[in-house]
Amino acid sequence: VVRVLGTACGLAIEGSGWVAEPDMVVTNAHVVAGEQDTTVEVGGQSPQLTAQPVAFDPTDDLAVLRVEQLDLPALSLQSAPASGTSGAILGYPENGPFNVQPARIGHTQTVITQNAYGQGPVSRLLTPLRGLVRPGNSGGPLVDDEGHILTTVFAGTVGGRPRGGYGVANETVASVLARANANVRAGQQVSTEGCVDG
Repeated sequence: VVRVLGTACGLAIEGSGWVAEPDMVVTNAHVVAGEQDTTVEVGGQSPQLTAQPVAFDPTDDLAVLRVEQLDLPALSLQSAPASGTSGAILGYPENGPFNVQPARIGHTQTVITQNAYGQGPVSRLLTPLRGLVRPGNSGGPLVDDEGHILTTVFAGTVGGRPRGGYGVANETVASVLARANANVRAGQQVSTEGCVDG
């Protein structure tokens, strides 16, 4: 799990990400939207490694970054994680140190909601979750006890109890990763579009 940093519209943006394949990091589109200077930190520490977007999907709020010399083991997607599976949210909340929070996923379903820019309605496959999600957890994984990805965190619920949030479904992540690999093979440049108002 890595920290993802950058600047968009004059504001410093930070989030989390996870290694899906050698030199490929999955994060949220809203973490990198509008950035020209995205970097990742391994273990939340310098040096910062340059990250190049190879897929950007604002509808599903996903981005894939290519980071050369990343040299971290890849995590694998759990193909059909069952509702009620427990695990842990991994990331760098509030730009602080690496943090682990207990969590449990709900039933993955198609939801009418907004995209990474708060525009909608869009239809997205989401995985609800229970657990503490804080700013900076965006793009980080929720993993099971064997380290497999259950979902990719993108939002926390506001107020109320129990605490929870939402993740991008693994099925969606797999298709965006496939698109990222196709873009890399084709030498395709990918834009992170405009910044997220915020």
